[in-house]
Amino acid sequence: MSHSDTSHDPHGAPAENWLAKAKRTLPLVPAARGLSKASRKASSAAHKLQFLVEWGGDNPEYFDHFMDQHWQWSANQQSFPWERGVYSGLALQATAGAGLPEVLELCCGDGFMTYHFYSAQAKTVTAIDFDKSAITSARKNCSAPNIRFLLGDIRTDIPQGTFDNVIWDAAIEHFTEEEITTLMQTIRSRLKPTGIISGYTIIEPEDGGSHLHQHEYEFHDKEDLARFLQPWFANVQVWETSHPTRKNLYFWASDDRLPMQRDICLTQSITR
Repeated sequence: MSHSDTSHDPHGAPAENWLAKAKRTLPLVPAARGLSKASRKASSAAHKLQFLVEWGGDNPEYFDHFMDQHWQWSANQQSFPWERGVYSGLALQATAGAGLPEVLELCCGDGFMTYHFYSAQAKTVTAIDFDKSAITSARKNCSAPNIRFLLGDIRTDIPQGTFDNVIWDAAIEHFTEEEITTLMQTIRSRLKPTGIISGYTIIEPEDGGSHLHQHEYEFHDKEDLARFLQPWFANVQVWETSHPTRKNLYFWASDDRLPMQRDICLTQSITR
């Protein structure tokens, strides 16, 4: 056994290591904190510039959520981007039994939520998006051994197989009412009998119109969203959260019990 970290003095007390000694005599902690603070400011400025360039005048099909992580969360004090990952994460935990769930994520975008919220709670995540640049970014910045990013249009290319969870997050509003109805039927066929679909969308602006020109249908309220889920699932829950800049809708649906009616316990974790 090495004695470099576990050596003791003759009386049995642990020997003080070099870092503890150095911190008593040098301003190492303030220096480390100052360096971290400076790096956060630089990162925030860089991600704010990225936002102004990407979203000025027009906007891309997907949002790079590293801009939320490094800039908008602190600048605007709004945590709503993370609600999405937390609520779908609860659905994943609700389906975890003897093993972790197999997950299908529709319209995964940049893969930020896939990696940071779902991958550690899933046996596998199959994530699909039709935007080539989004999938390229996801594979580059948010890859993990149990994630498979696919390029495809969910109207025609939803992967075969059955899954414990389907996540449709921040994308249902990109489809027409007719397309949503058709997709719900396909999604139902991809879920196991105890499976759960979860997701998020945005409520339409009070003055009409839509938040983004890419949105085909924005929902009026909770009841408007629920009507697309109720024909296909025995149990549906839709709830609203309100923030200064928007109102959000979240949903769970299943033929089995909904997440808060189940014993939620993450029984395993993957090892990387």
